Amino acid sequence: MLYLHDVWVNWFEGEENGYNVCYYHEWRKDDKIELLDQVPLLYITEGLYNYIENDMHDLPKPLLDMIYKRAYLRKGQERTGLDYACVVTDGNDIIAFDTIGYRIPIRKSRLIPRQEQLVYDMIEKVKPQNFDFDADSYEKEYHMLSMSPDLVFGLTRRERQLKQLLMMGLDQLRTTNNIEELRYWLTEWDPKKYPFIRFMDEEKVWQALYDGVKVGWSRAHEDLCAKLIKGQPFLEKMWEIEHSYEQGVPKQKSKNQ
Repeated sequence: MLYLHDVWVNWFEGEENGYNVCYYHEWRKDDKIELLDQVPLLYITEGLYNYIENDMHDLPKPLLDMIYKRAYLRKGQERTGLDYACVVTDGNDIIAFDTIGYRIPIRKSRLIPRQEQLVYDMIEKVKPQNFDFDADSYEKEYHMLSMSPDLVFGLTRRERQLKQLLMMGLDQLRTTNNIEELRYWLTEWDPKKYPFIRFMDEEKVWQALYDGVKVGWSRAHEDLCAKLIKGQPFLEKMWEIEHSYEQGVPKQKSKNQ
């Protein structure tokens, strides 16, 4: 088995979509970086890699058996064993995961560029494994709260997080499905539609609003998000955190980088 040593990880917990597991250039100075003293490296098939990177389902038992208690976390002078942690690659991309004792990849991280290159060098003469994973039976499902990658392509970390907030606000709006509220928010988003909105039913108003905001990110998206989540403490707190970051965020510094 292949192993990596002294691997810096920036865990993103509970993220099923790989686009929310930020690459090194989007790491923030206040992210909590950890050091894996040792971690297994597996070269796997593209289908299995996509399953791990973009979902949170049970991992194949043969894979879990192979990596069981083979990874170690270092904090100062302490070395702590991890039940199921690993770095996987399909030869095109790389992600680390830690199940924190479960059977699903709860925490995920990218690697720093120097260690990414090391991974590619190490697998040059290795064949990918699929660990009995049936790629044909798996199909990723996207929805409003788990957006398709094409809806966040090209967005910064801050913009992706704010767009997620906007979708959470829209989801609540859709659940309530109050025609007057829907008309109000569509008017906020697209005032030019005002003469026609009052003749539209709930479904048409909702579809016009969602279709209007789902693509891209702009100042108009940001303004709508701020207004939509007003009065909801949890979402407002998330907004404040993300809004405090500028477009260019300093990266995590480390002597090992």
